[in-house]
Amino acid sequence: MSDPQNPVAEPAYKDRVFRSPAGIAGGVLLLALGAWLGVDAVLRGEGRTPWLALAGLLLAVPLVVAYTVRPAVYANDDRLRVRNPFRTITLPWASIATLRSGYSNEVLTRAGAKYQLWAIPVSLRGRKKAARRQSQAAASGDPTGGRPFLDPHAPPSRSSGDQAMDELRELAERQETAESTQGEPVVRWAYEVLAPAAAGAVLLAVLLAVT
Repeated sequence: MSDPQNPVAEPAYKDRVFRSPAGIAGGVLLLALGAWLGVDAVLRGEGRTPWLALAGLLLAVPLVVAYTVRPAVYANDDRLRVRNPFRTITLPWASIATLRSGYSNEVLTRAGAKYQLWAIPVSLRGRKKAARRQSQAAASGDPTGGRPFLDPHAPPSRSSGDQAMDELRELAERQETAESTQGEPVVRWAYEVLAPAAAGAVLLAVLLAVT
């Protein structure tokens, strides 16, 4: 349980986590391919090739992880935590002005800052598919859209990204006035990603310069 003497103590309940399964799957495949090619170059390469391969891996692996595996959005009754490729932004619900969806999903703070939710991508194809299903159901008069296993009283189907944003908006509206949600946004840079990527870039540039 939270410490009653410490108003910023960690909540006792688990966060709701939003991630992109497609992004994670793509990242794992890229990492596997990079490891295969990189290890092969290190073991069988000649001259500077092994060093170039190591420098390339040192640069590429953190970037692939940052853009595919790392992004996540954590939500609980107190705050929203957005883990983007190079930053982690902690936003108490009271500091959030709105969550909006366009060509990307974003959160806007009352101070005017804007942060993209990398872990909840927008699927225009998913939106068109959901809209087409709804229009077909309306035209046929079938509330289940031709899928009888669905509850006819359930809300209209939406893409997974839009459903996630709806959940976050509902939580933000419900919790924005709660005492535990007050505070200012906190931004932390992901030096565990930036440092090795920068080191790999410098090493690769040096090796290419002397080749």
